[in-house]
Amino acid sequence: MKVREIMVPTVDSINAANTIAYAAARMAEDDIGAFPVLSAGDLVGIVTDRDIAVRSVAASIPIDAPVRRIMTEPVSTCSPDDEVETVLALMSREQVRRVPVCDPKGQVIGMISLSDAAKFDSFKRVAAETLTDICEPSGLHCQAPVFA
Repeated sequence: MKVREIMVPTVDSINAANTIAYAAARMAEDDIGAFPVLSAGDLVGIVTDRDIAVRSVAASIPIDAPVRRIMTEPVSTCSPDDEVETVLALMSREQVRRVPVCDPKGQVIGMISLSDAAKFDSFKRVAAETLTDICEPSGLHCQAPVFA
């Protein structure tokens, strides 16, 4: 199965200059846990609710600071033509639950999440294994506060 068959094709994004408070309010309003972060239309990062909690609140970074101070970069992405199993392997390796889907020009055209795959019986086992990998402490993707 291809990513395009299960991805969420509508993507809200925020600008790298938007404030952390703006990102948090939009997440609450839209009931989502992550935004691709754009600058001049280009994908430059991703910010999650966990980034806000760990990198902002825990580090006492003011909520009026730009989201670029706490976003994760670089961002792992996939293509709509990638196989879902390939993206689940990427999620396992990178220990992430969501991956932006980009067109050949690098523009964000969707998002795929672990929960999108888990909805399908054919992916339940591999989704569970992916979640186990994501939750395994590795030290590679430390979300220690960023003091910038």
